Amino acid sequence: MAKTKQPRTFTDALATLAGHQFDVSAAHDASGTGIKAFQVRKYGCAAEIAAAPDGTTMLLARPGWLLGGRIARLLDRGYQKFLKTPQAQIPATAEHLHAIHQFSEELNEAADATSLYNESLGTTSDRYLYDRVSGR
Repeated sequence: MAKTKQPRTFTDALATLAGHQFDVSAAHDASGTGIKAFQVRKYGCAAEIAAAPDGTTMLLARPGWLLGGRIARLLDRGYQKFLKTPQAQIPATAEHLHAIHQFSEELNEAADATSLYNESLGTTSDRYLYDRVSGR
């Protein structure tokens, strides 16, 4: 009979991340929810994670490039990808995209998250804004 795999707990995920050279630190609670969040960083990228009610890991802020101390969102404008924070927006280079993709893959592996096919092919954007369909 096949054995069922137990999901990795949040404390196990934190230990795995620390063991794989991720910088793990407590994140400030800007949302006001009172959830104890942790920011994990590596390769110039970051994401925020917290413990889910069932004891597993949940993602609070998707992985993105650190730009000015904030996690930048990846914005696709059809012809170019951009890294955007409320204060700044810069064009994303191939190095940025490669680092975000590698960071996301390693974070998913450590957190025992589901790996989706389209995300394993490359970096997916947070928003898609194509100028020719703007206003429709």
